[in-house]
Amino acid sequence: MPAPRGEVVATAFLDALMRATTSERASTVLLREVLAISREAIARSPFAGPDVLQRATIHIRPADAYRSLAVMEAGADELSTTTDDKGRSLFSSTAWRWLRSRRRAIWFDVNLALVHLNDEGEPATVTDRGLAGSEFSNAKSRAHLLGREVSHVLMVPLRGPGSEVEGMLSVEARCRAAMGQPFVWPDCANAIQTLADVAAPYVLGLPGEPSAPPATDEHLPVVGRSMARTVELLNVFVQQDEPLLIGGPTGTGKSRLARWCHAHSARRQAPFEALDLSAVPEELQLAELFGWRRGAFTGAVRDNEGLIARAHGGTLFIDEIANLSARSQAGLLHVLEERTYRTLGDGGAEKEAQVRFIIGTNENLQDAVREKRFREDLYYRINVLPISLPALRQRADEIPLWSAYMVNRHHAKSGGAGTAGIAPAAQALLQREPWPGNLRQLDNIVRRAYAVALLGREAGAEPLVLSEDHVKRAIAYETPGRGDNSVDGLLNAAAAFVNYVCARGDATPVDLDLLDGFKGLVLGGALERLGGDLDEVFRLFGREKLVAGRNHHKAFRRELERAAQLHSFMDPRSPFPFAGLLDGSMRAEKPSERRGPRR
Repeated sequence: MPAPRGEVVATAFLDALMRATTSERASTVLLREVLAISREAIARSPFAGPDVLQRATIHIRPADAYRSLAVMEAGADELSTTTDDKGRSLFSSTAWRWLRSRRRAIWFDVNLALVHLNDEGEPATVTDRGLAGSEFSNAKSRAHLLGREVSHVLMVPLRGPGSEVEGMLSVEARCRAAMGQPFVWPDCANAIQTLADVAAPYVLGLPGEPSAPPATDEHLPVVGRSMARTVELLNVFVQQDEPLLIGGPTGTGKSRLARWCHAHSARRQAPFEALDLSAVPEELQLAELFGWRRGAFTGAVRDNEGLIARAHGGTLFIDEIANLSARSQAGLLHVLEERTYRTLGDGGAEKEAQVRFIIGTNENLQDAVREKRFREDLYYRINVLPISLPALRQRADEIPLWSAYMVNRHHAKSGGAGTAGIAPAAQALLQREPWPGNLRQLDNIVRRAYAVALLGREAGAEPLVLSEDHVKRAIAYETPGRGDNSVDGLLNAAAAFVNYVCARGDATPVDLDLLDGFKGLVLGGALERLGGDLDEVFRLFGREKLVAGRNHHKAFRRELERAAQLHSFMDPRSPFPFAGLLDGSMRAEKPSERRGPRR
C-alpha cells in the first residue's frame, strides 16, 4: 500500500534539506514547498485565480541586522537574483518587531492596515497601543506598502538555537476581493510554520554560497569575499528611501560605505552631507542639523543653513548616533516621522526634509534603549534597514587588498614617483594582527611603515616596497613592549628631529616651540586608539575639567593645529596624518565660538 501523499512530501522535503550544503539551497527547498502549500490553499478557497500568489521571501537578520535575503517568485523554481524583486520584498521594522516579540505567525491586511495574530480572534489595527508610532501609522510608509500591489501578507518566524527568532519567512498575495478577511492564511499558517521550524536549522546554520566580489570603485576600492554578501544586500537597500542603519566597530569604514550607498542610489546627483556627532557639543546638534537665523542665539551674526538643507534631494549621513542628546533625539524623530523641520530662530512655516538618512553607530542601540539613553521610538524609526559591518579581524581576506591600496594612495599623495607595493611576507604579517582599531589602525600602520621604508632609501630608487621588517618596525611603535621600549622610541623621535634640523642647510633658526605640536600628535593617536571617544582621551591625560566645561573640543583643535604646523615643517609634501580629525573638529567648533543657542 503506497504511503499517503503528505508523508511522501514530508520525506522528500526532509531529504532535500539534508542534502543542502548552503543556506541558499536550504532556502530554495523551503520556499518551493511554502509556495506549493499556499497555492493549494488558494485553489481550494473562494479567491482562486491567476496571479493571486506573488512571492515568498526569507529574511535572515540575527542580532537585528540583515544578513541575507532569499526571494522566490510565484511560478519560479529557483531564487530570484533581481535587485528589484528583492527590494519589493523588504518590510517595515514594525512588522519585524511584532513577529519577533510575539514569536508566532502573523498576517496583515495591507489595505485596511489590520494585523492578525495566529490563533487569536479579533485583529489589531495600526492605531492600537501595540502599533502606536509604527511604520504603518506613517502615511508615506503606508503608501509604500500599498504601492507594492500586495493585499495580504503572512509572516512566520525562523527560530534559531534556544528558540531565538533570527529571521522570518513572508508570503505575499494580491486579492482585493479578500479585503477585510484573513484570506487563506488561517488554513495554511500552521503548516508553513511547521516547515519553517524544520528548515530553520539548515537555513540559519549552513554557510552561504561563496559570492563573487562586486565591482569596486573610488568609494569602495576593496571588497573581499567576506564582505561580498553585505555589499550585495546594500545594493538592494540603496534603492529604497527608508533610513539605513549601519552598525559596526569604530574604524570599519561606515563613512566610506555611506558615501558608496549615496553614489549608487537614485539620489547620486544630489549632495551628500555628513555629521559626526562625536565632534559636536550636545547644545549645537540641532543647530548643525536644522541651521539657524541671524540672532537665534548669542554670536549668530549671519544666517546659516543646516545639513538637512544642504543635503536637499540627496543623502545625510549621521554618524555616532548614540551621542545624540535627548533634546536632539526628539527633533530628529519629528523629522523622520513628519519629514519637516524648522530652522532655529525662524518663526515661519516648517520646511520639507527632502533627504535620505543613513545612520552610523558603533554602539548596540538596543542596549542604549534598555538603559534609557536612547529613545525607543527613534530606534525603531532608524532601524528599518539595519546592516552590520564586521571587524577587520573577521575580514582577514581584505587585509592584503586594503594594505596595497593604502600604500599606493599614500605614495601618490606624497608625490612619490613610480609605484609602491607591499611584500607578501609583510601582508601575511598584517593578516595575523588583531586590529582592534580596524581599517583606521591599519592605515596608520601602513603610513608608518611607508615612512620607515623611506629612511635610508636612495633617491629615485624604484619601486618602493614595504618589507616585512618595515611593517614589524611600524607595529612595534604601536604597542610598547613589542619592539624598542618607550624611552627608546621618544629618543628616536628626538634624534629624528635634530637630524632633520641639522641637515636643512638653512641658517635660519628653528623655533623650539614647534615641538609643542607633539602634544597634538599624541592626542590624535590617542583618539584613534580609543575609538574616537574625545572625552575619554582628555580624561586619560588628566584634563577632566576641560571635559566638564565642554572646552576640550576647542583645546583639541588647537593642539591639532600645532601638530599640523610641526608636520608641515618636517615633511611639507606629505598629507597631515590627522587631517580628517582636524577638519572634523574645526567644523564642529565653529558654532561653539558663538557660545551656543539660548535656552
